[in-house]
Amino acid sequence: MPPSSMIEGVLRRITAQGRSLIGQSRRNADLIAECKTIVSTAGQASGLARARDVLDQYAAANDDRKLAFLTGLATQFGPDAEALGACIDSYLSGHSPAGMRDLHQVSEPGGVEVIRRLNRAPGATADLLSMRTDVLRLKRDNAELEALDRDFRHLFGSWFNLGFLEMRRIDWSVPAEILEKFITYEAVHEFRGWEDLRRRVGAPDRRLYAFFHPSMPAEPLIFVQVALTRDIPRAIAPILAEDRATLPPQEANTAVFYSITNCQEGLRGIAFGSFLIKQVVEQLRFELEGLERFVTLSPVPGLRAWAEDPANADGLLAPRHVAAIAALDTNWAGEGLPEEARSPALSEIAAIYLTRATRSEGGARDPVAHFHLGNGARLEAINPGADTGRRGWARSWGVMVNYLYDFASIERNHEAYANDGAVIASSAIRRLGRPRKERG
Repeated sequence: MPPSSMIEGVLRRITAQGRSLIGQSRRNADLIAECKTIVSTAGQASGLARARDVLDQYAAANDDRKLAFLTGLATQFGPDAEALGACIDSYLSGHSPAGMRDLHQVSEPGGVEVIRRLNRAPGATADLLSMRTDVLRLKRDNAELEALDRDFRHLFGSWFNLGFLEMRRIDWSVPAEILEKFITYEAVHEFRGWEDLRRRVGAPDRRLYAFFHPSMPAEPLIFVQVALTRDIPRAIAPILAEDRATLPPQEANTAVFYSITNCQEGLRGIAFGSFLIKQVVEQLRFELEGLERFVTLSPVPGLRAWAEDPANADGLLAPRHVAAIAALDTNWAGEGLPEEARSPALSEIAAIYLTRATRSEGGARDPVAHFHLGNGARLEAINPGADTGRRGWARSWGVMVNYLYDFASIERNHEAYANDGAVIASSAIRRLGRPRKERG
């Protein structure tokens, strides 16, 4: 039995004993009052039982009750004002390192400790991820939840640190209940049933790797799919084709990351995707000495929405670009792609968007570009007509791009992007995205 399973079994036994001490779960208990009891008592068994009850009742609650609980958690568990004032006075009088540590400890919101105590219950981590998913959804109309979201991010950033994560290669021998999760979560190129999954994880020139957390051993956090090829791919269809010829892995010179999926909405903003890619690269380099290139074949999910909105384009597009967009069939849903989807103007639009459109806080506007550029990849090639599916048309008129992970320059690229927002791109893409005077 794995150590995590043994610990889980112990926690469940202690929780059951605690429930016998506090009585059965009360369906309509005041959850905030229960949390105050949890943090104010030292009893281990009763604390675990109360935490499990709070999580169970929260999970079964409607949105009104959830919002009331989350608001209470955000507003009723602030720092101890008297203790904080004393620590401030002590620190200001001596500026000692010990005083600074005391100040840091006392200033921590009480809600952080509530979340820690709740996480001691068996199976609690998955429930807290679901709770943060609710926070992300409800805070759009309830600004007071922003502070609570910061508390979750702070804790999850520690709990889901790379040192706690386990990378696994997923193949056809993995239990079906885990394999099914990948079918459910895949967000880039939908699995077309079990046979499609078998092709992507069972073929010798295909790989799927995932990160898991010891508290959730059957629940993937993020996964990446890899194709081993002879060349840099320019379209997704050959990679996903049912009747493609299988390549012996030893003959491959290129590893292609063609789908990266975050499985847990509750971990939004917790960065570990870059570590997965780097760990997979190291694993593949160890297994296959003939691999020379590591690239992606990536979607451009924000391209169409940006280009069709004159306010977003912000004068970056020339009249010929606007005319090219107008010529595209907005509601197209046929087979293949129309010829105009391969026009040079569309490649220019994509290059301008990827190299010059920025977000308000800095960095590339496109989320996939931001992710890979932030990891130190180089924007290598733009591939019009690469995705013939309806989703690809709806998001980017079928455009996909290659990002190149060149390990001789990856850290330098990362520093340039992180510090200066510099988009490292091939000379071909720089030429496409360069401002040009309107001709004719």
